Amino acid sequence: MVTIWEGMRRYFHEEARLPVEVVLFQSYEAQVGALLAEPVAPAPRIDIAWNTNLAYLQAEAWSERRCRPVAMRDTDLGWMTKIVAVAGGPVSSLADLENRTLALGSRDSGHAAILPVHFLERAGLIEGRTYRTLRFNSDLGKHGDTGASEAEVIRAVLDGSADAGAIGSPFWQALQSGRLVPEGALVEIWTSEPYNHCMFTARPDLDRSLEQRFAQALSQMSYDNPDHRAVLEAEGLKRWLVPHLDGYDALRQAAARQGFFTRN
Repeated sequence: MVTIWEGMRRYFHEEARLPVEVVLFQSYEAQVGALLAEPVAPAPRIDIAWNTNLAYLQAEAWSERRCRPVAMRDTDLGWMTKIVAVAGGPVSSLADLENRTLALGSRDSGHAAILPVHFLERAGLIEGRTYRTLRFNSDLGKHGDTGASEAEVIRAVLDGSADAGAIGSPFWQALQSGRLVPEGALVEIWTSEPYNHCMFTARPDLDRSLEQRFAQALSQMSYDNPDHRAVLEAEGLKRWLVPHLDGYDALRQAAARQGFFTRN
C-alpha cells in the first residue's frame, strides 16, 4: 500500500501539479471518521477517502448523503460473490447447503460475508437456521481488502472444515490464473448478481473545484505511460472512471439489515 500511494503522490505532485498528501489508516471506519470530521476536531481530517464499497456507503449514510462520489477503477464494476465447493463433493448447488457449513470471510467484507448472507437469505437460506457458518474474521477494519480471510475460507473448504465457501470473483480468478490450488480441486456452485466495489469519496464541504481537479488528474493517468502503468497495475486497474452508482443497492440493503450503518 505504501508503494502504491507513494507512486500516486508522486504523480499528483510532479505531473498533475496537485499538492496531494497521503494519510494511511488502520481501519476504514477511522478513515471515514476523518472524512466526516469537523474542522475543529482533534482527530485527523481528510478531504478525499479511497473507500471500499462498504466504507463508501457508510460515509454516505453517516453524512446523510452529503459525501460525494468522485471516481472509481474500471475493475470496481461488476464484482460478484462466488460460492465454491470441492469438486465431486456433496455440495453442487445452493440447495445442498441445507444443514451444512458455509465458510465466510471477515464479517465486514462486502464480497465474502455481508453480501453472501444477504443473497442466500433472498434465496430462502437463513444463516443459523438452514445452514451453519464458519467465519474467519481476519483483518477486521480492512473490509476484506487484504484477502486474508478469503484464503482462510479456501483452506477450510479444501481441508473439509466447511462444505462450501464464499469469496469474491477477483480472488476466484486469482486462484485459477495463479494455480494457487490444485487444478480442478474446486468448483463454482453459485454466482451472485454483479455489484460495484471501491469509490473515491469527497467530504461534504470540499471545494468543488479541488474535487474536479482531483478527478481530472485521475482521468489523465494512462496505461500506455510506463510510469503510470506501474501504479495502475499495482492498484489493480487500467483506467479511472467517473462514478457508477447503480451497483451499490444490494450492499446498501444488506449493510443496513446487518447493522453496519450503526455508528460506534
